[in-house]
Amino acid sequence: MSLKVGMIGGGYFGRFHINAWRRIENTELIGVADLSETRRGELSALYPDLVLHPDIHALLAAGPPDILDVAVPPAHQADLIRPLLGRIRTIICQKPFCRSLTEAEDLTRAAEQAGTTLIVHENFRFMPWYRAIRDEIDNGRLGAVRQACFRLRPGDGGGADAYLSRQPYFRDMERFLVHETGIHWIDVFRFLFGEPETIYADLWRANPAIKGEDAGLMILSWPNGLRATLDANRTLDHAAENHRLTMGEFTLEGENATITLDGHGQLACRSRGATGSVEIPYDLEDRDFGGDCVFRFQQHVISHLLSDTPLETLAKDYLQNIRIEESAYRSAEQRQQISLQKQNHR
Repeated sequence: MSLKVGMIGGGYFGRFHINAWRRIENTELIGVADLSETRRGELSALYPDLVLHPDIHALLAAGPPDILDVAVPPAHQADLIRPLLGRIRTIICQKPFCRSLTEAEDLTRAAEQAGTTLIVHENFRFMPWYRAIRDEIDNGRLGAVRQACFRLRPGDGGGADAYLSRQPYFRDMERFLVHETGIHWIDVFRFLFGEPETIYADLWRANPAIKGEDAGLMILSWPNGLRATLDANRTLDHAAENHRLTMGEFTLEGENATITLDGHGQLACRSRGATGSVEIPYDLEDRDFGGDCVFRFQQHVISHLLSDTPLETLAKDYLQNIRIEESAYRSAEQRQQISLQKQNHR
């Protein structure tokens, strides 16, 4: 069985989606719609055999695909998706998912009522090092995890021309660091550790050339005493040939061992009391973005549709990430820790 895939949006990140769909077995990318004539010209040069359309209506003229992949900014997502609910079996929506929690909840509810499976394209949890770290937690190598810290240091946000060459809409986002970037680690922390109970955030703008915050600290806590910190500054870098491979460095400290992730994607484990570390081998392919995580995410969706394997990042589950995001901004405004317990039961 081959599943037909249609796409909306062929910008910078959408091209990682295109590359992945073209590699996945049992799928056929039947076309990509993009309003921009310039982008369609660029796509035509990159992919001479790709069928391009000026809008969603032209894409759907031959009939609805099995999967619609929506890779457009949040301001356009709900208006594009809502009329298609019930007409298309599976819709994948790029993150940030919608412009607000209310809009995301309304769209998710409408999808459930229409019988459309709505999935958020959250690919960071599919970065191979996080899957390997999760395996190490599950096999008990660390013992109880007590502390975790990711230092976000992509080094791409400095100067007057920050983000112009790749994703210029970043510059005008009034909520930037947490809404666009930090939510990836909110999701990763939930994937690794389960549901947190509190959050504290201190957010600020390091580059005055952009509108939103681009630096900050977020500390999440769990009932077992675990604390996980996102220490983020997009204007600073870390030791790596490709600063966007891992986007920074990660340390997890357990009762029995400590695991570190460096900017080259190398995982190492130091047993408690030891002075040296040993490498943790895992399958890493430095391809496209983030260890080929877009391919891994999209393959995960296809596996679910064809083999009924469990599906991660359903919109209804992803809403909790957005609730935590909202709490992070409220924490920063009020300068106090926010309880997440009531939100966990919504």
